[in-house]
Amino acid sequence: MATYAPLDIPEDGKLAHNITHFARALRKAGLPIGPGRVIDAIRAVAAAGFSERADFYWTLHACFVSRPEERVIYEQVFRLFWRDPKYLDHMMNLLLPSIQGLQEDRQASAAEKRAAEALLDGVERDIPKPEIEGKEEETQIEIDASATMSHEERLKTLDFELMSVDEIAEARRMLSRLSLPVRPLRTRRAEAAPNGARIDLRRTLRASLRTGGEVQRLARMQPRQRWPNLVVLCDISGSMSQYSRMVLHFVHAVANRKGQGWARVHAFTFGTRLTNITRHLKNRDVDAALRAAGAEAQDWSGGTRIGACLHDFNRDWSRRVLGQGAVVLLITDGLDRDDAGLLAAEAERLHLSCRRLIWLNPLLRWDGFAPKARGVKALLPHCDAFRAGHSIATLEALGRAISDPGDGGEKARLMRMLGQG
Repeated sequence: MATYAPLDIPEDGKLAHNITHFARALRKAGLPIGPGRVIDAIRAVAAAGFSERADFYWTLHACFVSRPEERVIYEQVFRLFWRDPKYLDHMMNLLLPSIQGLQEDRQASAAEKRAAEALLDGVERDIPKPEIEGKEEETQIEIDASATMSHEERLKTLDFELMSVDEIAEARRMLSRLSLPVRPLRTRRAEAAPNGARIDLRRTLRASLRTGGEVQRLARMQPRQRWPNLVVLCDISGSMSQYSRMVLHFVHAVANRKGQGWARVHAFTFGTRLTNITRHLKNRDVDAALRAAGAEAQDWSGGTRIGACLHDFNRDWSRRVLGQGAVVLLITDGLDRDDAGLLAAEAERLHLSCRRLIWLNPLLRWDGFAPKARGVKALLPHCDAFRAGHSIATLEALGRAISDPGDGGEKARLMRMLGQG
């Protein structure tokens, strides 16, 4: 924890007003803070005192932060609100578009942008005009309009981790409209069909008994079709937290949309342990469903033990949910410090138990991604398709990977890098 200079507390009785304004900024940045917490914070500061800035920081932290993923946002809002005397200028710079107007500023962290957006709510954001010595005329900035795109198209390709609060809310609405269609599977069993390709001898002979053994009509049949199960294994460790939340919004939409084919949708989260959240996804309210799932998954934003969690899944759940040609979506960055041999063995067992294993990795958003991590090397040979999973567009493309058995995504290219292609 960084050390801070002593607080400069005003003597005009405005501390409670400042804490209220600080809580309002946190709420706009996404933290669930109500009036009760604000009152508790004011009373806590009055009881604990504010002679030391670190004490003041942790007093408010205890009142306003309830989940691990909220710590980064709290840290940024606190730093900008209480520490930096020029925080307004700093936040304006974070929110200004680049001079070229072609892309977002990717150097600022997502938490800083969310904090800046919250604290600047209602403040007019005028872009300062560049000043040129000796010239009073306005500098013209040329923007390549051919490279621009609609807001919705830009949002589809934007990384989940770089989205602001408003963009996350809009992305969730877009995810709720997405579908994940799948083709039915042909089974060994047959069903009656007037134009079936095969003759049903049993039904034909049974019908002939009614006419004294004379065959008047050939009964026909065709293979029966059924829908497969979808099984989602979602990594909720610290490095995957934001991506996992967006993917689970998508999975909730798939689980509650009728007529797109899946027999059942099973969802599991894993970090340091495996948690079955399938029953929570049956709730039609996505916020209530994910809130209940987050309450049950106590290892959210913690460490990662992919091999051990896959072992638990293969031992306890594989036979229950992977029968009859299930499709498995594995959402993880593959960064695991456990035994790589265990991870490879459990990934192979998982692969052999399902019809298709599709791995979504948000690290594929980087052009220079290479399979150097031990976990990636252990998992890659045992998946059928290896695809990115960091944006709405990548989730839209999942349908092609599921419907096309030959779609391997980036697997073949990365396997060649490992010398196994």
